[in-house]
Order: sequence, then C-alpha cells, then structure tokens
Amino acid sequence: MKTATGRIAETILALERGINERWNKGDVNGALEMYSEDVTYFDPLTEMRLDGRKAIEAYFRQFFEGKLNILRNEFPNPQVIVSDGSDLAVLHYNLVNIVPDGQGGEKQGTPWNSTQVYRLIDGQWRVVHVNWSFTRHPAAVQGLMS
Repeated sequence: MKTATGRIAETILALERGINERWNKGDVNGALEMYSEDVTYFDPLTEMRLDGRKAIEAYFRQFFEGKLNILRNEFPNPQVIVSDGSDLAVLHYNLVNIVPDGQGGEKQGTPWNSTQVYRLIDGQWRVVHVNWSFTRHPAAVQGLMS
C-alpha cells in the first residue's frame, strides 16, 4: 500500500510528464493550464524572474509556441519532496530531451535541471514556481574556468 506521500509524488510526476508531452510538440498550454495565477518563473533565457501567469504566457507564446520539436524525453533521478501538511510538493529532476539530428536520426538535446514547486489550490495541484537551468552547459563551465 502506498503512503499519502507516495501517491502525491506519483501524481506530481504524472502531471509533469503530461506538461512535457505537450511542450515537446510546441503546445505551451499544457504548462500554462497547470500554473497558478501568481506563479513565478526563471530559465536561462529570462533576464529576470517572470511574475504571474500572464507574463509567462507572453514569454512562452513569443519564444516557444509551435517552435519545439522534441521527439521524447526522460526524467532521470526525479525527486518529489512533500510538505508535512501534504499541500506543497517540490519536484526536481534532470531532463534529457531527444531531438531530430537533421539527418533522419536522433540525438540528445541540451540536458536540463528542473525544479517545479506545486501547491494544492482548491483541491488541484498547481505549479507556483518554476526554475530551469542547464546541466553542466559547456559555455558556463568554460566561463567559470576563465
């Protein structure tokens, strides 16, 4: 029998996989539908933190909507930490995207680190904070070494 924490972790991972399946096809609505109104967001392309779903929606529609072609992805090492009150969950995972190589085959895309904070709002899990970062990006590593 699974514990409440185990069931919450499974739910959070399933929600995140659903978001990513839609994102892979350039459908940004999967993420936006899961975000709370007051969600905050960081990624390596943002100049500063984006506050609120409307700001994130404008950013997603400008840069990502209909522009992604990710064949599939993997979530190695996912971890979900659930609060004692079972109303907050922090999900961290590494994301490995598999993308077309331009020659009819596949290749690994840029690897990512992801942290998503989910909160139970009116009986539904909603994303309240998002942070994406590159995993050992060569330019970042070289910049630290110079």
